[in-house]
Formats: sequence, C-alpha cells, structure tokens
Amino acid sequence: MSSWKCGKCGYVLKAEKPPEKCPSCGEKCEFLDNSCYTPDCQQEGTDKRV
Repeated sequence: MSSWKCGKCGYVLKAEKPPEKCPSCGEKCEFLDNSCYTPDCQQEGTDKRV
C-alpha cells in the first residue's frame, strides 16, 4: 500500500491509489506518492522530502 500526500493541504493517507477528492480539504487535488523507496527513510515509511 502506498502513502499519498495532498499537494494542496498536505493531508497524508495510505491507499492503493489516491482518492478523487481529498478527505481533508474536499478539493480535487494532485496527490504525490510519498512512500519511502530508499534506505534512509525506511523506518518512517514515508519520504519527508515530498
């Protein structure tokens, strides 16, 4: 399961794919995949740089 971050309000959720609308701000936003794919963020599971 991937971690997705709303490009507008910063809300983060875990799901297979991003939702149509953000559950937090209710807008149709761009969601960025902020899942960790490198060893330096394996502990948190999300990449804080995104």
